[in-house]
Amino acid sequence: MEVFKARHQTQTVHVRYADRDVTIGSDSPIRVQSMTNTPTTDIEATVEQVLALTRAGSELVRLTVNTPEAARAVVEIRKRLDEAGCTVPLVGDFHYNGHKLLTEVPECALALSKYRINPGNVGKGERGLENFAKMIEVAIKNDRPVRIGVNGGSLDPQILSRMMDENRQKGMPETPTEVLRHALVASAIESAQYAETLGLGADKIVLSAKVSGVADLIAVYREMAQKCHYALHLGLTEAGIGTKGVVASSVAMGTLLGEGIGDTIRVSITPMPGKARTEEVVVAQELLQTMGLRAFMPLVVSCPGCGRTSSSLFQQLALDTQAFLREKTPQWRETAPGFESMVVAVMGCVVNGPGESKSANIGISLPGCGESPVAPVFADGEKIGTIKGEAQDSHAISEKFHAMIEEYVLSHYARK
Repeated sequence: MEVFKARHQTQTVHVRYADRDVTIGSDSPIRVQSMTNTPTTDIEATVEQVLALTRAGSELVRLTVNTPEAARAVVEIRKRLDEAGCTVPLVGDFHYNGHKLLTEVPECALALSKYRINPGNVGKGERGLENFAKMIEVAIKNDRPVRIGVNGGSLDPQILSRMMDENRQKGMPETPTEVLRHALVASAIESAQYAETLGLGADKIVLSAKVSGVADLIAVYREMAQKCHYALHLGLTEAGIGTKGVVASSVAMGTLLGEGIGDTIRVSITPMPGKARTEEVVVAQELLQTMGLRAFMPLVVSCPGCGRTSSSLFQQLALDTQAFLREKTPQWRETAPGFESMVVAVMGCVVNGPGESKSANIGISLPGCGESPVAPVFADGEKIGTIKGEAQDSHAISEKFHAMIEEYVLSHYARK
């Protein structure tokens, strides 16, 4: 039985910078995006965060562009990223005054690889259409794609009012929530169609309709996928903090991705105090990798622990191994293509330990309560060694096991 539905066929959108071409839609990989939370005018902090997000694996990074100072800062940010050898495409996030910033600071429009426009925040009536048109004209002039991003919290009130009136005239066959969902879809698609009448190709348009409710997001994107073939960006906005944000985003986007809906994603979680912004990139990657849609770094399989596990050693080793693999990933991307598909097992006792370790590319089975203080290591189903003596020393066992992992990567994936 097929687990996931076939991918919804959408237009292919090219987001380019220098020699990098990030394709979105159609048969392209589902892309991971992120957004900085530094003031864009703080050039040093923003550059540092863009570099961190890129190293973590973000394929597009969005910046807030809300003032002329921020627009000018984008130019310097792009220059410094170039000097650092970072060619990640930058996306400008515009609200309210984007039409002014893109026309009055044309060098910002050139430094950006893509523009994000919220049709609910460009103005009302004819003025709103004029402002939207100015932004589209800049995109056409500079050959830039745009994301037309509708948000539940900033939906065009005229569209919502119109559709609420139509629903009342029909005798209220739908609930206000259902009408709101339809209005989000209508706003996104109507704006995209208007952009096309202005001369922007469908292959330059990405749509999003973000809300904070899981059921709402699923319903909105299902409808949007039925009604259009624009590339779709997924994201649960204001997802929340900690496990709540991770779970809500995973359920909403996982459901849609399983139905073949979605071409690019962002996990909009509130970072935990003290946590790096890169957490949202890691969650997005793990969502896609867990679903088998992409591979970013080796997958660590580890047991949850039970009364048989004799200590917290397996927990520490699983944590250390995850950190080791993430640290080595940037290097291995360049030198060992294909390593991302590896499975690494860290198991805590004899019940499932040897079996899971043998099933992994490389795995270790730690001694449980009452077991001999040795830890056999398996690679491709065969025992390749045993770590003895230090079996209760997490630092020593980590060093030896990680050395075995690196040797496996070099022997199986390194470029000859």
